Amino acid sequence: MTLVFQVLLTFLTIMQFAIIARAILSWFDRGMRNPISQFLVQLTEPIIAPIRRVLPPLGMFDFSPLVALLLLYVLRQMLLTAVSP
Repeated sequence: MTLVFQVLLTFLTIMQFAIIARAILSWFDRGMRNPISQFLVQLTEPIIAPIRRVLPPLGMFDFSPLVALLLLYVLRQMLLTAVSP
C-alpha cells in the first residue's frame, strides 16, 4: 500500500470519527458554542453541508451525518478494494 493510499485512508477514518463526535456533541451542546464543537463543525461542514442541501432535516432529525458516514465508508471500502491485490 502506497503512502498516498495510507494518507487517504487515515483522512477518511479521521473524518468518520469527527462526524460521530460532532453528532454526539450536538446532543449536549445544541448551539455548538464549545471550542471543540466549533472545531468539529468547521472540520466536517464541507462534507455535511452539501448533503444537507439535498436531504433537509426531517422534523427534528438531521440524517445528513449518517449519510456522510455511509459515503465515507463506501469511499474507504473502494480505496481498500483498489489497493488490495
